[in-house]
Amino acid sequence: MPESTDPTGLAARAAAPAGAGGSPQAATSPDASGDTPAAAPRAGLFWWLSLLIIGVDQLAKAWVRSTVSLFESRPLIPGLVDLAHVRNEGVAFGLFNSSELQHKWVFTTALALAALAGVTYYARQMRPDERFARVGLSMILGGALGNLIDRVRSGYVLDFIDVYWRGWHFWAFNVADACISIGAIFVFAELLLVKPHASHSV
Repeated sequence: MPESTDPTGLAARAAAPAGAGGSPQAATSPDASGDTPAAAPRAGLFWWLSLLIIGVDQLAKAWVRSTVSLFESRPLIPGLVDLAHVRNEGVAFGLFNSSELQHKWVFTTALALAALAGVTYYARQMRPDERFARVGLSMILGGALGNLIDRVRSGYVLDFIDVYWRGWHFWAFNVADACISIGAIFVFAELLLVKPHASHSV
């Protein structure tokens, strides 16, 4: 009997290795070097650092509430730094604190939430090698959440560090404010100093 034929060539194509002439390509095409390109890894924040800042900030505020009366001031470094107890109903470093806005805490809480949204968005764009920015954003996040806890719970933020020189006083601040400021310096250092001098592969 004559051999059966396969006029459609299905058997031949089924036996051919994937990627051979005429056969379907693999789902992921290799690049010019022969390696399959991997998705760029997404960097995350240092959550342990954010949680540490929240914890230290809240513990420091609780200690001040229990040991220093409202509006009292005690010298830590005479002539330079005092431990105080003041209520900040504005934002960082007393901004809007003297304003008589109605429902001010709603406005300041909305600003804090907007800042958190910005931090979250920027964090999603970072690469693993941007360590300064990752540390900075983690510090900003921890500080913002530390102050947000105060606003939601009390309607104000407790500030207790008063830095001054002779007749000049800096705005009173707390651990959260300090971490936000230092974190911003880290982020700007990444953007302005580290990236422009980074080597680029050809």
